[in-house]
Amino acid sequence: MAQHSYDIEATSTAPIELVFEVIADAPGWSRWNKSIGRAMWETEGDPAPWGVGAVRALGAKSGPLSKERIVEFKMPTHQAYVIVSGPMPVKNYRADVRLTSTPEGGTHISWKGSWSTKVPFVSGFLTKMVRGFATGAAKEAQRLQQERS
Repeated sequence: MAQHSYDIEATSTAPIELVFEVIADAPGWSRWNKSIGRAMWETEGDPAPWGVGAVRALGAKSGPLSKERIVEFKMPTHQAYVIVSGPMPVKNYRADVRLTSTPEGGTHISWKGSWSTKVPFVSGFLTKMVRGFATGAAKEAQRLQQERS
């Protein structure tokens, strides 16, 4: 089974707290990401709802959901998760999302993941999907910043 990874970066003009809120709020993903038709908390974590131990269920409008457990949580700079079940043919998937404030008051997003798979083309698909998550979260935080101003 081959080992794969991605290292995705994005930038938002929104402040770090708002970007973290967008990324950590699982149910909100279906509002800003076209590939996510359903998003919910299956289990809340500590702190509730999005902290360590939380399990979010994400997926298309129909079909199986991917379930991800939050394994590290430090608001507003870091969230790590592992896939516990779902349709993706991957093993030992883990992703770390790290946020840092930029000098201009925005946020730099670093989204790194690793996994193993035997299935060709899964890695390219997964990388493209997560790149959409990072850029989508950056844009959604900017939209919310304008809406709240």
